[in-house]
Amino acid sequence: MKRLQAYKYELQPNGEQQRAMLRFAGSCRFVFNKALALQKALYEQGEKKLGYAGLCKALTAWRNDQDTAWLAEAPVHPLQQTFKDLERAYTNFFAKRADFPRFKKKGQSDSFRYPDAKQFKLDQGNSRVFLPKLGWIRYRNSRDMLGTAKNITVSSTGGKWFVSIQTEREIEPPVHPSSTIVGIDMGITRFATLSDGSFIEPLNSFKKHEQRLAKYQRRMSRKEKFSNNWKKAKAKVQKLQTRIANIRRDFLHKTSTTISQNHALVCIEDLQVRNMSKSAAGNSDAPGKNVRAKTGLNKSILDQGWFEFRRQLEYKQTWLGGEVLAVPPRNTSRTCPCCGHVSKDNRKTQAKFACVECGYENHADVVGAINILRAGHARFACEVSGAVMPPAAGTHRSDSGAAQCRA
Repeated sequence: MKRLQAYKYELQPNGEQQRAMLRFAGSCRFVFNKALALQKALYEQGEKKLGYAGLCKALTAWRNDQDTAWLAEAPVHPLQQTFKDLERAYTNFFAKRADFPRFKKKGQSDSFRYPDAKQFKLDQGNSRVFLPKLGWIRYRNSRDMLGTAKNITVSSTGGKWFVSIQTEREIEPPVHPSSTIVGIDMGITRFATLSDGSFIEPLNSFKKHEQRLAKYQRRMSRKEKFSNNWKKAKAKVQKLQTRIANIRRDFLHKTSTTISQNHALVCIEDLQVRNMSKSAAGNSDAPGKNVRAKTGLNKSILDQGWFEFRRQLEYKQTWLGGEVLAVPPRNTSRTCPCCGHVSKDNRKTQAKFACVECGYENHADVVGAINILRAGHARFACEVSGAVMPPAAGTHRSDSGAAQCRA
């Protein structure tokens, strides 16, 4: 089977190469915004939007136009790839996976991509990469790259430049080294609670640096916009924000790797993080309630990185030969794992679970993880046998499960 994998390295460009990369990223941003404005104008006029071929013809005209002739200084293939990005943004919008495409801003997600391996050269022995109109650039060769390079993306984050190389290679169908199954309940107080009773403490990287970040942002707000002092203050803010994101990403990678290596089947809640973290402010006609408390909850949810954790679990399980099953989260923390009784009174507090029917007691997150495990196991068994999926957790009573729990 084929495996696609990306390897990311930090570039070490000289001053001239840095300035050239900034110009290339700026050209890609300009082309993206110009194409988006053109598509919007065509839509308002009632005309059909241009496809990729039509936008490429428009790009040729822009590069030959006297007012935008500076676009010819950038490589043409990265400019054309911005149209692919725009098409993907429209596709995600119509599929209700994202908001409507927005115009890009300078300093946010500055990047450009070479889509074909013929357009660049990679010298791993000497830790350098050749890019058109940039020449050879050294990079920090932190790990060996496996497979054949397919495309390459250059991006800027926190004042540093990185190169991400996507590779393709043939591997044997993976067989997971473990045969265990686990259910995971996500939370705020506990980042993840496993069905075996163990749990993982949250890292809360944003919360730990929140006051420091606010101080840097206040300093930046007092500076004259776009002045040298403002740029220095902004660089400090960006550096700290990058550090927060890197700490969170490192924690999620280590946690997801440990879980995926030790369990062949991981059952999790199908949480809609986008809906859970929506603002409760409302509007002037219908103001929201408990806005301050909901704002703090939203901040805590986003600080945990639940969506990224699930994404990492899914692809790591695929690589190892395991599987991730997402089950509906409804009543997972209100259903007694012994007798199957469902009631909001079962959960006395945020942490304590005490069934009003049979008296079973446990931590509420552990109960949720157990119910998630059972729902995921039932779904997996149905998928294997081709049977009809049983009702969701809390809608039926399992006598065998109750007897096993009492024992």
